[in-house]
Amino acid sequence: MHYSLLADVIVVVHLSYACFVLFGFIGIVVGTWCGWPWVRNFHFRATHLVCTLFLPLETLLRMTCPLTILENYFLKASGVSGYNRSFIGNLVNDILFYDVPEWVFGVIYMVLAIVVVVYFFRVPPSRPVRRFR
Repeated sequence: MHYSLLADVIVVVHLSYACFVLFGFIGIVVGTWCGWPWVRNFHFRATHLVCTLFLPLETLLRMTCPLTILENYFLKASGVSGYNRSFIGNLVNDILFYDVPEWVFGVIYMVLAIVVVVYFFRVPPSRPVRRFR
């Protein structure tokens, strides 16, 4: 198994998660103004809410993101240091991680979570339709 490839896959999944949280919220706000029906989809909104709330929970519990732990595990298993990884791995890692104090991310996660929760109740999703067979 190519552990460095698995590390690259994990960092791409990590970036996808971050994009889902950020661009999902932007899409919900813009979609509400534009009247797009998908922004009221219960399953999308509930999933987005849970994914967003996980970020400040990690910060409050002072835990390292499971995706970061998994990525580091695969990098160590491959014998590759963080700077000797593939082009894609380096590129995505540079997009995802910034050299700022950890508390800055904590504040951003908290503010984003509060805004998403408020927006969840101010612009509630539609209730899922129950279908009986």
